[in-house]
Amino acid sequence: MSRRQFLKVSAAAGAGLAAAGLVGRVAYAAGSDTIKIGLVGCGGRGMADAKGCVNASPGVMLWALGDLFKDRIDTFRQGLKDLGEKGAVSDEHCFSGWDNCKKVIESGVDLVLLCEPPGFRPMHMKMVVEAGKHVFVEKPVAVDPVGVRSVIATSELAAQKKLAIVAGTQSRHHPPYLEAMKRIHGGDIGKLVAAQCYFITGTLWHRGRKPEWSEMEYQCRNWYYFTWLSGDHIVEQHVHNLDRMNWAFQSPPAKCIAVGGRQARTGPEWGNIYDHFGVEYEYPGGARVASYCSQFGGNASHRVSDNIVGTEGTCDPSGTITGKKPWKFEAETRDPTLQEHADLVASIRSGNPLNEGKRIAESSLTAIMGRMSAYTGREISWNWVLASSKLSLVPEKLEFGPAPPAEVAIPGKTPLVAGEETDPSPPKAKTAGKKAAKK
Repeated sequence: MSRRQFLKVSAAAGAGLAAAGLVGRVAYAAGSDTIKIGLVGCGGRGMADAKGCVNASPGVMLWALGDLFKDRIDTFRQGLKDLGEKGAVSDEHCFSGWDNCKKVIESGVDLVLLCEPPGFRPMHMKMVVEAGKHVFVEKPVAVDPVGVRSVIATSELAAQKKLAIVAGTQSRHHPPYLEAMKRIHGGDIGKLVAAQCYFITGTLWHRGRKPEWSEMEYQCRNWYYFTWLSGDHIVEQHVHNLDRMNWAFQSPPAKCIAVGGRQARTGPEWGNIYDHFGVEYEYPGGARVASYCSQFGGNASHRVSDNIVGTEGTCDPSGTITGKKPWKFEAETRDPTLQEHADLVASIRSGNPLNEGKRIAESSLTAIMGRMSAYTGREISWNWVLASSKLSLVPEKLEFGPAPPAEVAIPGKTPLVAGEETDPSPPKAKTAGKKAAKK
């Protein structure tokens, strides 16, 4: 099935559901009806979000499961037993294959949790919203600029339909961060001049390879290590920090320049992603953010944190300010990965659905432009990457068999779009260099 065919099917599914009168029912102007959730993507993040959504609010039950692979669903169901009847999904509501999202939508759900590999999220978000369903979508929401623009359009459609879109960036629902950002925006640390953010952590899982798997199946089962599926770890993980940077500066960056590479994960089993990135983002007004992320094993140190620098103080947005107006958050709080789901469900029931779609699309693109700069060695501007970049990584045809080649990017050689030079500002020869050449 091609992506174009996939989206045509999604539109037809949405029309059919609307005709059946289901779209109006899920809008939930108010009331105590049970909200039925469908999960797409039966992995670790899917388990956490499914349980989080069911446990965060009363009157919520898991209704349907979808995944590309049936064995993943079978294993997943064993982990739901502690939910009791709220997690007892029937065999008839378990769907595998490339059309699993469509089938989850058609099963009678009200809210869809999208926890599949990020490369599939733009098309699935479009499908869910066109069908009149509310969305919880894990971060990031796309792996390339084309996907980001699709998500922004879907978010606008959701607003028209009064449908919720909440993203898995839990800091936005956590009181320490909410209060810290309020104080930053209120001037408690003065004018913002710089920031640093870190997601320096360890290695992750790998599911190996079986001889009966096609290359496409192998890549989808080990999706983290292929840029078209995960976006690379700067996009899949570090987006949390970059979302907080955009939040603090109340804007996406104006431009960035980056470095990165593969020092520890160099074998073919690690696909084509890097294991470290360093990015300098420049925000409107000139403030610069130093962004670092890595995934190294062994005895490598870890650091996951943010630091916002102002003219009158500094802020760790997890709950402290030092400077002229010192502050520390000390109240007890709820697990933010539960609170984000509670806020989502409350917004649906109130008839005032949250819509975080454009914001998480911009944060995803902030990470994507950093990756693009590191992969190519080029400085990237926000205006160009948002409006003009034609980079689209997800294959047109989605089926088992061959898969995209896992070529590792080489800065200075890898183009911004394969086969097409689209750099908005190619490097210029320096004057000194020209004079030296004449000599």
